[in-house]
Amino acid sequence: QVQLAESGGGLVQAGGSLRLSCAASGRTFSTNYMGWFRQAPGKEREFVATTIRDGSTYYADSVKGRFTISRDNAKNTVFLQMNSLKPEDTAVYYCAARGGAVGPYEYWGQGTQVTVSS
Repeated sequence: QVQLAESGGGLVQAGGSLRLSCAASGRTFSTNYMGWFRQAPGKEREFVATTIRDGSTYYADSVKGRFTISRDNAKNTVFLQMNSLKPEDTAVYYCAARGGAVGPYEYWGQGTQVTVSS
């Protein structure tokens, strides 16, 4: 099993920045892929960004150029730097992990609230 613990959410004004962190523990060899998803009220959960252990990164179009995902493999931690935040970025952000290149994300954190005020 893998345990994921997010931190760093909060309230910020539009145009501001926040940095989310997600620390993995347990069977961390099953965290080759680590990503961030978000779910806004009344909406389905959506993909935000993912990073592979080799450093490759992928982003949703809605956050490209504003968000940066990174990871510290030695500390089994993934980060999401969010800049130029917009009210539509308001959501619960979830950290997720999986071992393989295909299939669903197997492990999920509890989520952290990000609220962007206009």
